[in-house]
Amino acid sequence: MTGRVIDCPALILGAGAAGMMCAAHAGPGAVVVDHMPVPGEKIRISGGGRCNFTNLHTGPDNFLSENPHFAKSALSRYTQWDFIDLVDRHGIGWHEKTLGQLFCDDSARQIIDLLVAEIAQAGAALWLNTQVGEISHAEGRFTVDLIRDGSPCTLRTPRLVVATGGKSIPKIGASGLGYRIADQFGLPLVPTRPALVPLTFGDEFAALSGVAVPARLTAGAASFEEALLFTHRGLSGPAVLQASSYWQEGDDIAVALCPGDDLPGRLRAERARAGRRDVGGVLGGLIPKRLADHLCNMADVRGRLADLSDTRLAPLADLLTAWRLRPTGTEGYRKAEVTAGGVGTDALNARSMESRVPGLHFVGEVVDVTGWLGGYNFQWAWASGWAAGQAIAAARRG
Repeated sequence: MTGRVIDCPALILGAGAAGMMCAAHAGPGAVVVDHMPVPGEKIRISGGGRCNFTNLHTGPDNFLSENPHFAKSALSRYTQWDFIDLVDRHGIGWHEKTLGQLFCDDSARQIIDLLVAEIAQAGAALWLNTQVGEISHAEGRFTVDLIRDGSPCTLRTPRLVVATGGKSIPKIGASGLGYRIADQFGLPLVPTRPALVPLTFGDEFAALSGVAVPARLTAGAASFEEALLFTHRGLSGPAVLQASSYWQEGDDIAVALCPGDDLPGRLRAERARAGRRDVGGVLGGLIPKRLADHLCNMADVRGRLADLSDTRLAPLADLLTAWRLRPTGTEGYRKAEVTAGGVGTDALNARSMESRVPGLHFVGEVVDVTGWLGGYNFQWAWASGWAAGQAIAAARRG
């Protein structure tokens, strides 16, 4: 490629959460590039535009990986409290919602502005509208061909950080670039799949679209208690998104409705108190009426409670407490909040995020570390980006 050849101490591919965090700590002269015209698009759209930037309860148990211990080092050295302190130092107001989730009072753009300011203060550079071309490695240096604002140039660097994210939400620029780079350098990849994503069921629940109810969803060995939302294509809501990360194609999920409320027990109690009442009417007072009617039809349980023995109520009780469903699939990467799988952690140093190729680091979502819903993935981005940035800065100091 023709154009200028520029040497820099560190090149970071991807101006998302992890990449910008890394650039802010890698030291003066570091360059972070992104093909988008603005940085941090995933930050901007997160949390309904207010960015669920971390979670008070962050710990290693909130993450999936083939190596569940890998994330411990970065998460313990750059904690949620460290990022909260950074947010406070920039004067950004925030509040806690449910389950330890922290959001900006105003706008997610404040987190982007924070990171851009930290990059500038560190003496690093942010290059947008920059396409990544061929990457090569020889004699301890990486050579990366770029097209910046339509003009070709080449950057040479001893440190290359891949912070390109996963495949989720391609409409904001997600791609598989990071996985292709890992494959180019012979690094292992854990198969990727959409995570934190709605589950599909054909048109099975079309008539229930818009109905929401508290639920406990179980997929594999994991269970989550939050809201469940019926859609025209299947199931969504926090409980479903959480469970989706643990669901494997072809498996069933189990749903318990209103898990804090003994619904079968309440039906039996109402039978003793007012047995003339219709079962569907009683259940419709405990859960949304459309859902109550749907379940009564599924269980073929109708009529007055007084006429329904425990044995006759059993099919309905099973649906209320252990409704087994088999998804046909998921809404895919276009609706997935994150990508599960990625660059195998066996090839990475947990402290520096450096791969077994000297000078090549991977951070954030591109790595096989996937957090729960609720700010955990951002905390992984901050922690892993910080870890790589610190390692690069330390190496530069000698």
